[in-house]
Amino acid sequence: MMRAVLPYPLLSLGLLVMWLLLNGLSAGHLLLGTLLALFAAKAMTALQPAKPRIRRWSPLLRLLFIVAGDIVRSNLGVARLVLDRGHRHRTSGFVTIPIDLQDRTALTVLAVIVTSTPGTAWVEYHSASGELMIHVLDLREEQDWVDLIKNRYERLLAEAFE
Repeated sequence: MMRAVLPYPLLSLGLLVMWLLLNGLSAGHLLLGTLLALFAAKAMTALQPAKPRIRRWSPLLRLLFIVAGDIVRSNLGVARLVLDRGHRHRTSGFVTIPIDLQDRTALTVLAVIVTSTPGTAWVEYHSASGELMIHVLDLREEQDWVDLIKNRYERLLAEAFE
């Protein structure tokens, strides 16, 4: 019975918390946020997502701190690029990275990491060839980005999910 009403409890709770953070805490927003969270979780059952299988949690905790630091550094780097008017030799471009990850959840987490880091964007992924294309705002050396994604993120995601 509980599963029918609340099929994805963490998703519902996360959506409700996000709703309240964005709109403020009031009785009306609590009611509306709860209804939206329940409806969204119920709609999610139509997609029938596979349950993620996390094999080890410790790599995810390390990854959390690494990504948080990278996001802060990237924010500072992008701000410096935007505010430095004399820095006219910035070159943006696309980088193709061979990815060995097969787990869909691990790939999704990688997409979130790349996209949430300022100055980079996930452009496309070809599952048949295992190639990921990202866009980099300030591209100096392509190999640096390949090494960063493979050694810093993909390795920990593979430890956690595969």
